[in-house]
Amino acid sequence: MRMVIQRVAHAGVTVSGQVIGSINKGFLILLGVEDKDTEGIADKMVDKMGKLRIFEDEQGKTNLSLADVDGEILVVSQFTLYADCKKGNRPSFIRAGAPALAEQLYEYVVSKCGGYAKKVAHGSFGADMKVELLNDGPFTIVLDSDELMKK
Repeated sequence: MRMVIQRVAHAGVTVSGQVIGSINKGFLILLGVEDKDTEGIADKMVDKMGKLRIFEDEQGKTNLSLADVDGEILVVSQFTLYADCKKGNRPSFIRAGAPALAEQLYEYVVSKCGGYAKKVAHGSFGADMKVELLNDGPFTIVLDSDELMKK
């Protein structure tokens, strides 16, 4: 599982010209799933994301968590996080999770994010989405379950 976490001043996702999810200050999470992912892995990823201290305190140090700033979360599925560009010029997505598993884990992650933010918005799995954001910093973190789960 991969999460690209962007600290944002605001973000929104649109499908067919309609805004289906939007947040103010918080995290925009682009989520990629692969076939070996499980709910246990998702739990660890969401917990790590929720406890990240990447918001600035009164002294300007990145010392505050999402809860400390009453932040919100927007989760958008993005299978392209598993693009393999080693051969040729056209990416392969063979490592991306099968759609049924990916959608199930995406919905699971969205539900688990509710434990870390007062508002959780999300995109539409498999849809052609337009995502807008104002990256705050910019501050972007990549969490990869392969790294997080190493002992």
